[in-house]
Amino acid sequence: MKDSYKNHTRSWVKDEEMQAILKRELERQQSQIILIASENYTSMEVIRMMGSIFTNKYAEGYPGDRYYEGCSVIDDVEELAIKRCNELFNSSFCNVQPHSGVQANTAIFLSILNCNDKILSMNLRDGGHLSHGHKQNLTGRYFDIFTYSVDPETEMIDYENVKKIAHIARPKLIIAGASSYSRIIDYKKFREIADDVGAYLMADIAHVAGLIAGGVHPTSIGIADFTTATTHKTLRGPRGGLIMADKKYSGLINKAVFPGTQGGPLMHVIAAKSVCFKEALDPSFKDYTAKIIENSKALCKVMKDAGFRIVSGGTDNHLFLVDLTGQGITGYEASETLASVGIILNKNVIPYDSLNPNITSGIRIGTPAVTTQGMGINEMQKIGEYIIFALKNRDNKTALAELGMKVKKLAAEFPVYTDIVS
Repeated sequence: MKDSYKNHTRSWVKDEEMQAILKRELERQQSQIILIASENYTSMEVIRMMGSIFTNKYAEGYPGDRYYEGCSVIDDVEELAIKRCNELFNSSFCNVQPHSGVQANTAIFLSILNCNDKILSMNLRDGGHLSHGHKQNLTGRYFDIFTYSVDPETEMIDYENVKKIAHIARPKLIIAGASSYSRIIDYKKFREIADDVGAYLMADIAHVAGLIAGGVHPTSIGIADFTTATTHKTLRGPRGGLIMADKKYSGLINKAVFPGTQGGPLMHVIAAKSVCFKEALDPSFKDYTAKIIENSKALCKVMKDAGFRIVSGGTDNHLFLVDLTGQGITGYEASETLASVGIILNKNVIPYDSLNPNITSGIRIGTPAVTTQGMGINEMQKIGEYIIFALKNRDNKTALAELGMKVKKLAAEFPVYTDIVS
């Protein structure tokens, strides 16, 4: 048996095919400029925890109340993650087990809603998220969805209009949150609207969790009944979700996560979440989040000064949308062109978009990852110029090839990982 185990471990560490793929991905991440608003680079300590022996343990249930034996150490892992999360967000209760932000949202729906109950959320076209009511998502299939849009002129949330729709729809739940909205979300105004119509309020802070933790975006904690988040965007942790709420909802939420929507928690990921919470508690994290917004504003200004229309006219957070309608190029074509030179971002619908989500009239640009790399305003100026040049010379293969070398050179000046592949 001992020899068999040794043979097993030897074959595992010598998976040459996977090592080759890993090296390719490392090279890609190190040689490209990542401007996807929902991506970031984690620390090596977060990566080590995700690849740790905690993955071996099944731990259905919660600390002190597991369905398997041998969980005393695992309990310490989860309790530490809970303690750090509550300290970071100043919350009184949190559940760190959701595998993703969507599963965190689903757990909230399960805890307080019945089939066909009404939900009021932001229109996907205007910046909302699939899990807030898209017809192909569980939310859209099992609940009665009403949506609010941004103002057609300002392209910002019109809270009076949200209030008007809420009074007509009388939803049981209102969702405040977005995946491509570049302005501050006023949770207090959403609270007033929810109270007016007797609705629960859920804040989905998946994108701005790190900004809230860093104190550069207003918090939803203590305002919304439920706050859901992800740990892998601005929070710079592992891929995963979490839920925060008042203690009075703890029983409902815990049951909705397990056994309601999940089985065994991913303890290696929870360990990594705990690490990222500790990193975010360090004073340097506040500086980091402030620089994310500084870089976002700087890059946005470069694009705007060059004549590109920015949705809502600017940004208050980590991302902004560029309307390409007047540029003779679609979001799909733009993202493909930029990817060919090593600038990675995504096509994105814009408010009142006439094109379908597979084509789109816009692109979404975010600065969390490049800020983690250590880039600043000077680099944002260069990146903006690179984007503009690529889009204006998209049919010139020679010019794009030369630009690709410049992109690679800039990325190489800000390496993130040096010891992942042995």
